[in-house]
Amino acid sequence: MRLTIDTETDTYEQAIAAVQAAYRLRPAVPDAWSDAPAADPRPGPQDLADDDLGDGWTDRLLFGVIASLVPGARAVLRRLTELGGAASYEDVQQHFADHPTHPIPPSKIGGTLTSFKAVQRRVGPDGAHPLLQRDERARRYRIEAALVAGLRRAFALADARPDLLRDEGATTVT
Repeated sequence: MRLTIDTETDTYEQAIAAVQAAYRLRPAVPDAWSDAPAADPRPGPQDLADDDLGDGWTDRLLFGVIASLVPGARAVLRRLTELGGAASYEDVQQHFADHPTHPIPPSKIGGTLTSFKAVQRRVGPDGAHPLLQRDERARRYRIEAALVAGLRRAFALADARPDLLRDEGATTVT
């Protein structure tokens, strides 16, 4: 966000009102300043709950993970969330083998998911168990049930605000 205040023409009250509106600290602005920026009515991460869902995870942190993942890994996480948090390796591979928007060859699923650990280290709570758990012996992916509900809320925000998500070619979160 960029906020410009002209110190030669704007009053102190106008400047404070602009900052408060930008940060949603006060919904109304003084009537004397008709050019005041309106608060962004679109939802954002600040609208998500910050309650602990378990192991330090919150809706906001889960959204941070979603926003930071590369699109292919995000699509896999969404699919696992849609399936209630558990699926076999084969189910995931088969789903993405001919996926219309995010095709991932079966041999590349593991590589696509490597970004989870890095993103969790950067965005997730300290010392938390992996968000995406892999059982190599049973060949299954699993996400804790309490986190699945939080991921659904975070994906709802991601659907409403795709501008907050990392693009395929991006190196940082936008």
